[in-house]
Amino acid sequence: MESMVGKMTSRERVVAALNHKQPDQVPIDFGATVCSGIHASCVATLRDYYGLEKRPVRIHELGQMLGYVDDDLLDAMGVDVTGVFPRDSMYGFPTDEWKSWMFNGQEVLVPEDFNVTIDEKGDTLIYPGGDTTVPPCARMPKDGFFFDCIVRQDPIVEENLNPEDNMEEFKEISQADIDHFARATDVAVTTGRAIVADFGGTTFGNVALVPGPSLKHPKGIRDIEEWYVSTNRRQDYVHKIFDWQCEVALKNLERIYPAVGDRVDAIFLCTTDFGTQNSAFCSVKSFNNLFLPYYKRLSEWIHSHTTWKILKHSCGAVSKFIPAFIDAGIDILNPVQCSATGMDPGKLKAEFGDYMVFWGGGVDTQHVLPFCTPEEVREQVLRRCEIFAPGGGFVFNTIHNIQAQTPLKNIIALIDALREFNGTN
Repeated sequence: MESMVGKMTSRERVVAALNHKQPDQVPIDFGATVCSGIHASCVATLRDYYGLEKRPVRIHELGQMLGYVDDDLLDAMGVDVTGVFPRDSMYGFPTDEWKSWMFNGQEVLVPEDFNVTIDEKGDTLIYPGGDTTVPPCARMPKDGFFFDCIVRQDPIVEENLNPEDNMEEFKEISQADIDHFARATDVAVTTGRAIVADFGGTTFGNVALVPGPSLKHPKGIRDIEEWYVSTNRRQDYVHKIFDWQCEVALKNLERIYPAVGDRVDAIFLCTTDFGTQNSAFCSVKSFNNLFLPYYKRLSEWIHSHTTWKILKHSCGAVSKFIPAFIDAGIDILNPVQCSATGMDPGKLKAEFGDYMVFWGGGVDTQHVLPFCTPEEVREQVLRRCEIFAPGGGFVFNTIHNIQAQTPLKNIIALIDALREFNGTN
């Protein structure tokens, strides 16, 4: 791709794209969010490929076993974005002290309070807060690659349901956490890359968090199927939870903003999925009733007090929700699952490209990247860039994270195709 725009810095490139202006080349993200990362095993093979210092990969997000993409690898891959993440893992313990752990024959670094046991089937069990005296909160099957939440819900007695039981994890942010975000942002600024920050607490109803993986004894509605039922049959209950969560989130953002300011370029707001491969988890009407009011309250505060753009993650067939996302004040959609029903990339760009930034959509991680040939990977990457790149409004990433056992040759084909498109070979 040739551009009339002069050479930009990484941050300038991303900011231009976020403002629907043509950057000098397609900006690239690998690792800045929990939905645009790389499995730890693939981070290790990439470090070896580029001849970088041999060292254990730190686990960026334990549930999906994502590896930190350190600055030297970001440089090698030509990445334009970096991430700021919460101090605590999703399992309720801090990630500022590290220890070694063997993961499928690979030495990785995990948080000091990452404590696991092996059950009779050979599955690995992880514990909330690292406390092995309470029931485990997640399980990795033997020879598996990531953890699945364990439902720990007492039998539901309808007349005893109390929304406050589902509010335990939504708390006023501590000064230690604010200081962490300030320090992490200070470091991120020095890279010259754009910054995406995940401050936590702003995800409404994400079923990865509904089971309360950070809580030692979660109460309320914690079963995933029961939660989905509740979004239809117990909407008053869910509204009370969301209203409380939104109030706490607004107060926390008011305290976080002075510590990080407008050095942050985008906030990773919410990871709740609304689409399946072929359909949706709810109707647009249900979205507008149950979710839209809270997204709007947060986005109105963010857009009136900061320069941050708002990134919303949702997998699946979500084209029918995009007008509502735009109405909610969301600026960026990730991961843009083009293989799902109604998610044709050309149609998405034509209909919504002036209003929504597409962060992802670059290559299919379910079928193409792990299973096709390097040439087929190259062809899809080039075609997606041709569709999404014109006029800005596009940050390249794979469709969700690069998964374990993805062939190295295909990841390199992806990177080489980006360089070919950007003219940076």
